[in-house]
Amino acid sequence: MYPAERQAAIVASAQAGNGEISVALVSAQLNVTPETIRRDLAVLERQGLLSRKHGGAQLTRSAPFELALAQRQLSELPEKNRIATRVMQELPSDGVVLLDSGSLTLTIAQHFPDDRDLIVVTNNLAAVQVLAAKPRLTVLALPGRVRNLTQGAVDEWTRQRIATLNVDLAIIGGNGLTLEHGVTTTIPDEAEVKRAMLLSGRRRILALTSTKIGLASFCHVADVDELDMIVTDSGADSAQVDRLGAAGPDLVVV
Repeated sequence: MYPAERQAAIVASAQAGNGEISVALVSAQLNVTPETIRRDLAVLERQGLLSRKHGGAQLTRSAPFELALAQRQLSELPEKNRIATRVMQELPSDGVVLLDSGSLTLTIAQHFPDDRDLIVVTNNLAAVQVLAAKPRLTVLALPGRVRNLTQGAVDEWTRQRIATLNVDLAIIGGNGLTLEHGVTTTIPDEAEVKRAMLLSGRRRILALTSTKIGLASFCHVADVDELDMIVTDSGADSAQVDRLGAAGPDLVVV
């Protein structure tokens, strides 16, 4: 079981247990050592989901908002892990990577290597916690108003700061992708931030699960031919994949 899966299970257990969990009980349920659960609790506490106490932990007041991200990250987790593993092959040996907010990009953050000297710039506050634990990474958190649902900074301040950057690789997510409408998302501010990220990147990767292909959300981010690569999972419809790939970007199915 991946750490993200354990941590989501811990939060779910706390929800089911009147907001509290026991280290001994959860370690037995998940068949891992108490030390592993304590490390997971430390991560969840840094994310503001739980506060630790003797023998266990309890949900914080902010947890109901932040759980939305944890629950989305657990959804389609095998596919997200495959996508994240493939995206890691595109990282530069050194340089600057710009990482978007969202549940898939949080999974991508968890896959960043421990042995590479990279600067990672992100508006993804949950990813900041994960990346900062990797000692050879330099992590820069973008400013701006943070959405409760995504834990991402998305406003004009965020966009203006991104516009000053030139990065080696920009990795974004999206709520929908079609040939006709390109990359789309549901929130205007998020669309502007994603657009700014793509404009700042010398290489531009869209990572999204196959369930997003064929969907068109409210706000346009970019046309398909503005991307260098699309990475998705094998659940994608082959006809749609062929059409998207013919539009220009490398389309990788994992």
